[in-house]
Amino acid sequence: MKLHLILSFVLLGTVSSFHLKNEALKRESPEEAETQNQEQEMPEEEEFLASAEGDSRAEQEEATELVPVPSTKEDINVCPKEEDVIHLKGSPECKTCRYLLIRQCQTYQQAQFTCQSCYRGRLVAIHSFAFNLILQQSACAINQGQVWIGAHVSGWGACLRYSWLDGSRWDFAYWAVGQPGSGGGQCVALCTKGGHWRRVPCAHSLPFICSY
Repeated sequence: MKLHLILSFVLLGTVSSFHLKNEALKRESPEEAETQNQEQEMPEEEEFLASAEGDSRAEQEEATELVPVPSTKEDINVCPKEEDVIHLKGSPECKTCRYLLIRQCQTYQQAQFTCQSCYRGRLVAIHSFAFNLILQQSACAINQGQVWIGAHVSGWGACLRYSWLDGSRWDFAYWAVGQPGSGGGQCVALCTKGGHWRRVPCAHSLPFICSY
């Protein structure tokens, strides 16, 4: 009899404890439930954001790859176009020589390079008044005040020296009034009005005459 009573009390306590636990779970606050739901949903949201960020980076990288990169290779033809070239009469001193008046304005160094690389020649050397007159009359057609010729000046004051780029002898000059002593530059240009020569800074851009 006593054993039966003891078992009854134990069973009753177990049932009561289980019932109280269930009640506590039922009374769980809505805030706690919402918090748990948010915690369960957060990994999914973080995964979505990470995926979206990855897609954005991929799109940026793809857009960057589609932007054309300018080529640094020099692919421009340095030789003047045919419409910028005027073929001149030959020099009385050289019947086999040929001369070109280039309308395109370049610095003295660029002009000499163009004569060498495009025509295997030099900026023109002038050895007579007759040839200087031919060049001056031809240069008037391009409506420019001056054109480069192959004369070069070095030294200072009374020690000025004159030379032609092609290495020929300095046996003729046609300087303007006050030139060459008044300075102005180490390079020489022919004036299309009057045909006189003037010293000009080599960095100026002018049309030029090649001989080859």
